[in-house]
Amino acid sequence: MDMVELKKRKQPLNLAIVYVDPEAYLTHLMGWLEITSYLSALRSGEAAPAADGAIPALSAEQLRGGAVAEIGNDAMFAFCMTAALNRDKAAVDKVEAALVEQFGKDFPGSFALWYFRGAIEAPVTLDDFVGQAGRKMLAGEIPPPPLRAKENWSAGLRFLEKARKSNFVHEIMYPLAVWHRARWTETQATGVAFLQHIENSVPVLREVLAETRNDEPFIADLLLKMAPAVDMELADDMQGYLRSLARRG
Repeated sequence: MDMVELKKRKQPLNLAIVYVDPEAYLTHLMGWLEITSYLSALRSGEAAPAADGAIPALSAEQLRGGAVAEIGNDAMFAFCMTAALNRDKAAVDKVEAALVEQFGKDFPGSFALWYFRGAIEAPVTLDDFVGQAGRKMLAGEIPPPPLRAKENWSAGLRFLEKARKSNFVHEIMYPLAVWHRARWTETQATGVAFLQHIENSVPVLREVLAETRNDEPFIADLLLKMAPAVDMELADDMQGYLRSLARRG
C-alpha cells in the first residue's frame, strides 16, 4: 500500500519537473518529502507503520536536514535542470521565493539551488559543473558560435550523468533529449564551419539527428559520435559508458 502511495505522490511531481510547472512543484513537493521520509524511516527501523495507515507529517526539525534534505535537493536539482533546459528562470525564481516564504532560507532543496545561483570559479564536482552550466542557461548566456557546439556538448554530458543519478531520471531525460536535438539541429544549420573534421562530422551529425526518438540512447549516441567534432578526446571508461547507453544495432 505504501508503494502505491509513493507512486501516487510522485507522479504529479514528475509532471511538474517535465513541464517546468512551478505551481505544481510547490503543491506536490511536501507530499513527496513525507512519503519518502516515512518509507526511509520504515526501512531503517526508525519508525513503525502507523496504525491508521496515514503518512505522518514532517516536523520542523525533519525539514531542516537528514533524509528530507537529500530528497529535497534531488527534487530541486531535477526541477532546476529542466527549467535550465527551457531557459525558464522565472519558474526557478517562483519556486525559490515560495519555499523561502514557507520554510525560511534553509528550505528543502536550498543546497541544490545554490549550485544554480552561486558563481563557482573552478568547478570540481559533477554538481558544480551541472549547476554552473544550468546557471548560464537560466541567465540566457549563449556561447559565441566558435565555442557553442563544444559547450553544448560538455553541458549535455554533465546533465546526462547527473540525470542518471536522480530519482527523476526519466523526467529529466526527455527534456534533455529535446534540448540536445534543438542545439545540434542549430549547429547543423548554422555552425558546421566551427566543427572539427567537417568532412566527417557533418555526415555523422546528419545520421545522428535522423533518429526520431528523444531518449537516453539518442543522447548517448550523439555525445559519443560528436566528440571528435568538438575536439573532445574521450577516455576509455567514458567511451564505454556512452556505448552502454547508446542504442544497439
